[in-house]
Amino acid sequence: MATVIPDILRLRADFPLLDQTANGKPLAYLDNAATSQKPRPVIDAVNQFLLQDNANVHRGLYDLARRATEAYENARTRLARFINAPSPDEVIWVRGTTEAINLVASSWGSANLQPGDEIIVTLLEHHSNIVPWQL
Repeated sequence: MATVIPDILRLRADFPLLDQTANGKPLAYLDNAATSQKPRPVIDAVNQFLLQDNANVHRGLYDLARRATEAYENARTRLARFINAPSPDEVIWVRGTTEAINLVASSWGSANLQPGDEIIVTLLEHHSNIVPWQL
């Protein structure tokens, strides 16, 4: 058990926002359903992209667009490998939970659900997992 605490402290150190205190205690951020905090490597990668490679992906032949597209597709490939997806083409990017559930409800739901079928959710669900199934 003693090795767990140093690991937690090391992980917390990756999140600059958690360097703050609240009421004299280390900040515990628990509102992740709407916004998750970013670890330092993510902040650094986003900053690097914005400073050096910020361009539209799949929309240009100039060097910035090529680099942005390469980074975008590299991330898709790495994520596919991480989740054992058969192909990077099966990885899609969404802005958050609400968009993801809406996409599932409108695409998979409209193709697979028939009148009378039911999707069972609880009142404990994230709001974005209730509304799309009511439509």
